[in-house]
Amino acid sequence: MAEAIEFETFNEEFASRVVGRKGRKGIDAYLGIEVTELTAGRLVAQFEVRDELITMMGNMHGGCLSAFVDHCLGVVMYPVMPPGYWAATTEFKINLLSPVAGGTCVCTAEIRSMSRRLAVVSITVENEGRLVALAQGTSTIVAPKSPKS
Repeated sequence: MAEAIEFETFNEEFASRVVGRKGRKGIDAYLGIEVTELTAGRLVAQFEVRDELITMMGNMHGGCLSAFVDHCLGVVMYPVMPPGYWAATTEFKINLLSPVAGGTCVCTAEIRSMSRRLAVVSITVENEGRLVALAQGTSTIVAPKSPKS
């Protein structure tokens, strides 16, 4: 069992703004991603698999799960970074374990290691109680630009 990480900060205002809301634009809006839980270092989010996401083969394209993972990999970082900082996905590896044909996809993202510049996040995706994807990614933590004098 991994040790819990202590975070210097937790932005409750950001978390409360995100939990229970769907994105208004971008990939999170297109997929209909809704964050259902956001605590220091842990995020749970979900989206409903709609007919328009199903391919002619009868399953959802793995790119939808990859986009879901990438989105959650970044969002889990924001409440524990200093204000004004942002997360840039540096890389992630995903194992697609089982096809998805309907229902709800649920992602759990957990920060496993975090320094001032990098974080490693592990991610699981379940669909109707089945594990359908495992991922691990690295985010670069980007400081805000200094104002020019």
